Amino acid sequence: MEMMVLALDEARQAATRGEVPVGAVIVGPDGRALASTGNRIEELNDPTAHAEVLAIREAAANLQSPRLIDCDLYVTLEPCAMCAQAISLARVRRLVFAAYDPKGGGVEHGARVFSHTTCHHAPEVVGGVMESYAAQMLKQFFKARR
Repeated sequence: MEMMVLALDEARQAATRGEVPVGAVIVGPDGRALASTGNRIEELNDPTAHAEVLAIREAAANLQSPRLIDCDLYVTLEPCAMCAQAISLARVRRLVFAAYDPKGGGVEHGARVFSHTTCHHAPEVVGGVMESYAAQMLKQFFKARR
């Protein structure tokens, strides 16, 4: 729960930067946060700068390893297919997400990346953790944009 609160804080910060409010935290084997970030797509002019990808990059750099074995990822929105594939390639142990994404999700919706036979690694997945907080933040963000 504590790490999802931190991810929600990152999502709020992303919203203040004009980014879709998605935040991610990667927790190492010792239970401490290795990486904590939010979306930076607009800021970096990079369509791959999703919170999950940025957190994976930061955690891998901190561990000096391309594999995040025994690490857990907390994110405020169900990862898209790109992020789900990155999570698989990084060998993340557990994915915990808040809001479900019926339109763009790649875990429980859409591509369902982890269910494919070609998926080399599927993490344990826990969805809906603090879902109402994340969903409300997203709804408010998009309502203000319309």
